[in-house]
Amino acid sequence: MRQILVLLVSLLLVSCNNIGVEHYARERPTLDLVAFFSRPVQAWGMFQNRSGEVVKRFHVRIESRVEGRQLILDERFLYSDGTRQRRVWTLEPAGAGHWRGRADDVIGEARGEVAGNALRWRYRLDLPVDGRHWEVDLDDWMYLMDEDTMINRSSMSKLGVELGQVTLFFRRQPQSLP
Repeated sequence: MRQILVLLVSLLLVSCNNIGVEHYARERPTLDLVAFFSRPVQAWGMFQNRSGEVVKRFHVRIESRVEGRQLILDERFLYSDGTRQRRVWTLEPAGAGHWRGRADDVIGEARGEVAGNALRWRYRLDLPVDGRHWEVDLDDWMYLMDEDTMINRSSMSKLGVELGQVTLFFRRQPQSLP
């Protein structure tokens, strides 16, 4: 009985802390994914475990292109331990303010919503850890700060238990001169 009560209280607390992306509809500048990624982007980030310890730091270079209705993001990661990773996202509009996306290590389809300066992505990731693969859930929030800067905060969980947080700062590169 006590375990059921703890579970119910936990579910109630989680549901009370769920702000929707529409909360940011009036925030400016307005996030336009295609416009933001119209130039090369660099990002710097870290993963913190649930106790707050920084476990990994990383740098990402992102090149993009538009193919028909699709926005392709080619992300190349360099981690603090020297390992490298590549993820290629294929994003597609899915109605007003909605996006869907796929990548090789994303299980199923990522779902995104944009409102005002915010984007919320939710997806399941196949995460390699110490020679094993974990299916983890990401609740990914991005906030456009100015036309060239975006901040990203993600919560990573498995079976509803938070494993840690990912924090990223994106910066668009200056336009090249002709």
